[in-house]
Amino acid sequence: MLGIPALTISAEERAPMGSYMGSGVPRRDVPRFIPMYRAGLLPVDLLRSSIIALDEMNAAFDRLDRGEVARQFIRF
Repeated sequence: MLGIPALTISAEERAPMGSYMGSGVPRRDVPRFIPMYRAGLLPVDLLRSSIIALDEMNAAFDRLDRGEVARQFIRF
């Protein structure tokens, strides 16, 4: 249940909007993100907890479940 003041929606011309997983569109967004990353404007390295190999997936999920990591990248 979400409570939103009606005055906020009408007086400030706001509207509720959903988002699932950031609502990203990879075909559109990734080409924009790469130059931003290379220019140092998108600090992806700060978000990365570790880099894993594909055969380490089970251990990686265990670390995620225990809260030891936030984001792990898979090196193919």
